[in-house]
Formats: sequence, structure tokens, C-alpha cells
Amino acid sequence: KDDFEIIDKNQVPNAAELKSEEAEKAEEARWSAPILSLARKASENLALGYGSALRSASLAGLIPRAAGTDSTARTSARCHAMEERANLMNMVKLSIKILIQSALSLGRTLDSDFPPLQQFFVVLEHCLKHGLKAKKTFIGQSKSFFGPLELVEKLCPEASDIATSVKNLPELKTAVGRGRAWLYLALMQKKLADYLKVLLDHKHLLSEFYEPDALMMEEEGAVIVGLLVGLNVIDANLCLKGEDLDSQVGVIDFSLYLKETQDSDGKQDGGITAVLDQKHYVEELNRHLSCTVADLQNKIDCLEKTNSKLQEELAAATDRIGSLQEEQQQLKQQNELIRERSEKSVEVTKEDTKVELDTYKQSRQGLDEMYSDVWKQLKEEKKIRLELEKELELQIGMKTEMEIAMKLLEKDTHEKQDTLVALRQQLEEVKAINLQMFHKSQNAECSLQQKTEAISSFEGKTNEMMSSMKQMEERLQHAEKARQAAEERCNKMKQELAGRLDTCQQQMSQLDSKCSTLEKELKTEKEQRQTLQRELHQEKDATTLLKTELQQMEGLKKELRKLQDEKQQLEKVCEEQEQALQEMGLHLSQSKLKMEDIKEVNKALKGHTWLKDDEATHCKQCEKEFSISRRKHHCRNCGDIFCNTCSSNELALPSYPKPVRVCDTCHTLLLQRCSSNSS
Repeated sequence: KDDFEIIDKNQVPNAAELKSEEAEKAEEARWSAPILSLARKASENLALGYGSALRSASLAGLIPRAAGTDSTARTSARCHAMEERANLMNMVKLSIKILIQSALSLGRTLDSDFPPLQQFFVVLEHCLKHGLKAKKTFIGQSKSFFGPLELVEKLCPEASDIATSVKNLPELKTAVGRGRAWLYLALMQKKLADYLKVLLDHKHLLSEFYEPDALMMEEEGAVIVGLLVGLNVIDANLCLKGEDLDSQVGVIDFSLYLKETQDSDGKQDGGITAVLDQKHYVEELNRHLSCTVADLQNKIDCLEKTNSKLQEELAAATDRIGSLQEEQQQLKQQNELIRERSEKSVEVTKEDTKVELDTYKQSRQGLDEMYSDVWKQLKEEKKIRLELEKELELQIGMKTEMEIAMKLLEKDTHEKQDTLVALRQQLEEVKAINLQMFHKSQNAECSLQQKTEAISSFEGKTNEMMSSMKQMEERLQHAEKARQAAEERCNKMKQELAGRLDTCQQQMSQLDSKCSTLEKELKTEKEQRQTLQRELHQEKDATTLLKTELQQMEGLKKELRKLQDEKQQLEKVCEEQEQALQEMGLHLSQSKLKMEDIKEVNKALKGHTWLKDDEATHCKQCEKEFSISRRKHHCRNCGDIFCNTCSSNELALPSYPKPVRVCDTCHTLLLQRCSSNSS
């Protein structure tokens, strides 16, 4: 069961050679004994783990077993469910362990074609399907583990991205395919354990989907969540496009878990050369361990120095304790003296109090009578006081109402003053407009007066003409005799008067037209005045709106200031968080380096298998067949066999003082490690 190879009986050396080698082995046994014990323990633990997993698989019915065991295992449904839970738990432990080991050996990044990862998803799917209730649909009864996974979106809002991306995939048509895609995305986000923990915290919701004896409803579910936390070390790069997740068959492949047992059976055919190579490898381990021992000795020296310093401080502390104890004794003596004095003073005060009590009893009788009289007066005063308090409350209420009214009046006065100022400005503007209108009306009145004067002059002329006509008629009446002689003159005069009348009528018509134009202008001015009044009302409304907007602006300014203060606080918090993230990044880089060192130590303790010449027929990297021209070469770091082209690099290892042959993959890995350590 050891990791070391067993030599065949045909290849055993002679007795003389064995005696010469016994002395060397005795020296080597001194330092190789602890390493061999560690290797034995590790191999025994692995064998026990694989054996228990295989037994659990056989019990679960995944591996065929005898009919007698079936009859004993299925005595009751409850025992059967408990066995299934235990078997699934063991399979989950095995799959996670092998997945982490294989991922660490390959550099932590995994694809969807990686067999241990596929088997892990199959085992997890079996765990989620255990104890599922069958839901009735139109087609029939269906069981899908995607139903409980959909609850994560409601319980944890961070999982909404996964749910939307799963729903948007057009290739997925069944609930099983969506559930598998959900598990893939959760593993890539490194939050699979967190989401399942949220589900387990709300078991009252899971009871709708699972039976009471299901794995997710029992304690095993919490154990699985704890195991899944270890998968955060792995970086998974899974492509969902192009994969048929609906039609995949979830069958567990036990060949992955049976490999190591078969390899241990096949390693019985070995040679002395392999043992010698392992010896050299163990010497390298010894040198590495000696370096670690030297570091530990340096640490022990530092601890001894700090221990000596602490002892000195302890001695000083004991001296201080002694001095404090002496001070405590002195304080106790002083306390006793003070106590004696206080007792004496208490006795004196007791005697004084007795005398005072006697005098108090005598004076109390007289005081009781006084008290009764005073009590009566007090009741009367209380009644008076209550009446005064009621009046005071009324006055206070009146005063508060007056203050409120005064405040309201002050507000009204302030508002009215503001409106008065605005109205005064508007009045000044209206006065200016009225002055303009007044000047225009004065000009129009002046022109009207001139026109009326002209009309009156024309009327006077017409009156004069009429009077002259009357005189002429009188003269005609008196001079009837000279009528015939003066007819011609009268006709001429009539013609002249007719012409003059025509001119007067024309002038009157012109004056009428001017009056109508002036009336029209007055009407237009009145209309303009009305429009100006309307504009004034509109401007008043605009000013009120502007005032309200100003108040809103002031409120917005206050909110802006608050938001700026909050922004400054958030910026401070962001800066602090960025500093914390930088510190976390430094800690993570340091922890990664420590993990790589631990890996190297684990690899050194476990030991790489030195591949034998007979086992290798093709190069491990280029897979070309070995021949006389293409010879075999061992890589001194990993122990595998390569051709000359794939192992032409040389590097100095800690076990070899000079540069030795190394394969291309080990060469790149060692160079990356050196560059990361130097950075």
C-alpha cells in the first residue's frame, strides 16, 4: 500500500551486494524514517477513503451487489433513505477531493471537458434530486431540481443575473438543462456554496419541493455546503453555447476513483533503477527539509530572545507587586485607625440624638395644632390657586391665539408690502403710459378746438350771409319797382352764394371725416389701455409663479447641499474601501505565494512517481514513439519520460547543485514561479 515501488523476486541482488547496501540503508533510515511514516499514513488514508466510497456506492445501488445484501439493506424505507444520504455524502466528498487535487496539479483553471468536473456535476445533480416531490402537470408527473434553484433569485438578489442568463439561452428547452446551466454559472461565479446556504436557511420553502427525509432537508445538506466552499480555489471556464445540456445522461463513472487502487496493484513489477531514482529524490526532499529546519531553528532563537525579555519584564512586575502589597498593608492600618475614630464619633452623635428626640416630641404637640390650622388655610389657598390657574390658562390661550394672529398679520403685511412694491412699480409704468396717452389726447383736443373755431367762424359767416340775404329781401320788397333791373344782379349773387355754400358743405364734410378719425383713434387707445391692463394681470401672475419657483429653488439648493455632503461622505467611504481593497490584494498575493510554497511542500511529501523506462513507449508531450534515433529522457522535476526535443531545457533545482534536464511544461512553470517570487 506504500507509494514506493516493490521489487520483483527475479531482480533481487546477491547476498554480498545486500550486505554492502545494508550499511548505507542504516544511515539513510535515520533521516528517511519520518518521511516514510508520513507517506504510509497518507496512502492508508487514501485507501480507506476510496474503500468507504466504493462500499457506499455499492450500497446506493450504483455498483451491482449480491442479492443477500439487498434484502438486509432494504428492511425499511427510513433505513434505505439514511443509507442513500450517507452514500451520496461519501460520493460528494470523493468527487470534490479528486476535483481539487486534479485542478491544483493542472493550475486551477478547468474546462467543461474535464472528466472530474463532469463527474462532480453528476454527483451534485444526484444530491439535488434526492427526495424530490413529483409535481402533476398536463403531460404527467415530473421531477426537476430547477424548481428549488429558482427560489434563490427571490431570496438573494445577486442571483438574478444567473436566472436571466439561463432563461435567455435558446438552446435549453427542459428544466433539467436549465438547472445544469444554473449550476455551471454559479460555479464560475464562485458562489455555489453561498446560494445553496441561502436555500438551506429557508427550509420552510424547500419543504414544497422535497420530502422530509431528503438530503437537502437533513444535516447532510449543510455538510455539502461546507465542502463546496473549498471549490472557490478553482477557476472554471465553462462554455454553455453549443453544449446539449438537455440530453446529457447523469451516470457516475467510478473508473476515476478506482485508478489509484489499480495503479498500486500494477506497481509490483519494478526495478532497482527505479528505487535508486527514488533514493535520489528522497535525498532532495531531505535537503529541502534541512533548509526548513534551519529556518525553524532561527525562529526558535528569536522566540528564546523574546522569552528572555518577557522573563525580565516578569521579574520587574513581581517587584512592583511586592511594593504594592506593602502599600496595601499601610493602607489597612490607616483604615483601622479611621474606623476607631468613626466609632467614637458615632457614640457621641447617638447621645446627642437622644436629647434632640426628647425636645422634638415636646415641640411636636404644639406643631400639630399649628399644622391643622395651616392645613385649612392651605386648602382655601389651593381652591383660590386653581381658580387663578384656570383664568391663567384662559389668558395664555388668548395670548397664544393673539400671537398666532399677530404672526399671521405680520405675514400678511409682509406679503402685502411685497405686493405693494410690485404694484407701485406697475403703477409707475401705467402712469408713464397714461402720461403719453394724456399728451396724445391734449394734442387731439387742441386740433379739435382749432377745428371747432373754424366751424364757428364759418357759421358766423353764414349768419352774416343770411342777415345780408334778409336785408336784400327787404330791399327787394321796398324796391319792387327796381326788381326787373336788379334780377340780373340777384341771379349773379345767387350763383356766387351757391358756390360759397358748396365750399362750406365740402369743408363741413372734411371736418366730419376728421371727427370720425379722432373717434376711431380714441377707441383704439381705449383698447390698448384694456390690453395693457390684461398684460399687467398676466405679469402679476408671472411674478407669483416666479416667487414660488424661487422658493422651490431654495429648497433644491438645500437638497443640493445635503447631497454634496453625502457625496463627500461617500467619497471618503470609497477611498477607505479602496485602501482596504488594496490591503486585501496585498494579503491575497502573499497568501497565494504561501499556497504555492505549501503546494511544493505537499508535492515533496507525497512524492512524484518516477516513471520506468519499460512503461513509456511514447513521448508524453508530443506523443511520438521512441526508437533507436529518438531516445528516452527523464524530467528531473516531474519524473515523466520525454524525447530530446521536448526536454532540451536545463534548470538548477534545489536538489541538484548543477543544471539538470527539465521538460518544457516544468520549465515554464518554474520560470513563472521564479518571476512571481521575485516580484
